[in-house]
Amino acid sequence: MKRTGKFGLSTILAFSLAASLSLAATALAQSAKDTKEADAVYPEAHSLYVDIHEHPELSGHEVQTSAKLAAKLRELGYNVTEHVGDTGIVAIMKNGPGPTIMLRTELDALPVEEKTGLPYASKVQEHNDAGVDVPVMHACGHDLHMAALIGTADIMAHSKNSWHGTLMLIGQPAEETIGGAQGMIKDGLFTRFPKPDAAVALHVANILPAGTVGVVPGVYDTNSDSVRITIYGKGGHGAAPQATIDPIVIAARTILSLQTIVSREIKPGEMAIVTVGYVHAGTKNNIIPDHAEMGLTIRTFKADVRKHVLDAITRITDAEAQAAGVPKPPLIEHYEGTDAVYNDPALAEHLKGVLESALGKDNVSVNGPITPSEDFSYFVEQGVPGFYFNLGGADPAKFAAAKESGTMLPSNHSPLFAPDVDPALHTAIVSEVAVLRNLLNTSPEELHRLTSDKTSGE
Repeated sequence: MKRTGKFGLSTILAFSLAASLSLAATALAQSAKDTKEADAVYPEAHSLYVDIHEHPELSGHEVQTSAKLAAKLRELGYNVTEHVGDTGIVAIMKNGPGPTIMLRTELDALPVEEKTGLPYASKVQEHNDAGVDVPVMHACGHDLHMAALIGTADIMAHSKNSWHGTLMLIGQPAEETIGGAQGMIKDGLFTRFPKPDAAVALHVANILPAGTVGVVPGVYDTNSDSVRITIYGKGGHGAAPQATIDPIVIAARTILSLQTIVSREIKPGEMAIVTVGYVHAGTKNNIIPDHAEMGLTIRTFKADVRKHVLDAITRITDAEAQAAGVPKPPLIEHYEGTDAVYNDPALAEHLKGVLESALGKDNVSVNGPITPSEDFSYFVEQGVPGFYFNLGGADPAKFAAAKESGTMLPSNHSPLFAPDVDPALHTAIVSEVAVLRNLLNTSPEELHRLTSDKTSGE
């Protein structure tokens, strides 16, 4: 029988098995340590989650929310600056030489009436920017993100022997209105404070079961554009339509025509969404108004598709109005937008392994891009490599049952959205600590080499 080098095959296999077992034992020991740390901070993090969920604030109005986070971070020893980009906060902890790593959470809630039935469900009513009284709810999980950041900040502050460099925690306002990230950058986020070598964030959703996370290399989500269209007609009596130019009818025709952009102008297989989210017109059933307003959201992955859709919206809207003989052209306002979030592929692959070590391989999946959007992309566009990952929020049993039956669990922005807080919050803390420790034990030069291929995507 042929021998394999100096040692027999059985000896080599034994060495390999021993090495594998040693690595597995080390990973298990680290995982147990991570879990123990998260267990220690979980009660306070959960208490904060309940408090913030019960007392949500709208975009740009996160005064109390911001103050709560700032106070807790100061107690933990962070150098905290408030009112960055209005209600934003920046918390810095320096721990010797090393990279600067940023962890971001959002602060704002949504104008949604909560229907979860939770004992701590929001009953808040608040004036929006238009002065209208609206219900407010953390229907997107930002409350859980904030609680996780505080739990993570606690662990990092009390384990400074496990990392080195500068930890930068930010509480960003107005994510839901796609203005907060840009506002913080304009207010000197990366000039008044250290510019990060990498930025990290997560988002909870019911697309994965609680206790798990998902990694998306490359394009994470979509470009987002918000468009407001005002169609001008000629008002009059509802019983004498011949003397009017009805903007409601024009709006209805326009809405139907806009739906042909995706179905008839975009190549099959390319992603594009055109949604008309509201139509405002009229004051009484027997009065034809003189104008109608529509609000649109547009989502795309590719820049050329994005341009085509936006151009088509203008073309169709103008044509429908002209066909009706309107007194003046429609007003088409592109009032907010953000590019797709891009995860540096090499960084995502590297941190996937880190998350697998912390949570177990079975609890980490590779996911595809999602169709919602958000403004974390503004940080990446500043040349900061980003890692934005999914956090499972669904009750595992309900998730399995929904998958089996082909039904959908409540999505983000639903009045019924309620993450399975334990284990989702616990998993978020373990994940953030593992990712931050790894990055804060990597030199800036190594991070640059790892992420130098590309830091932003289409």
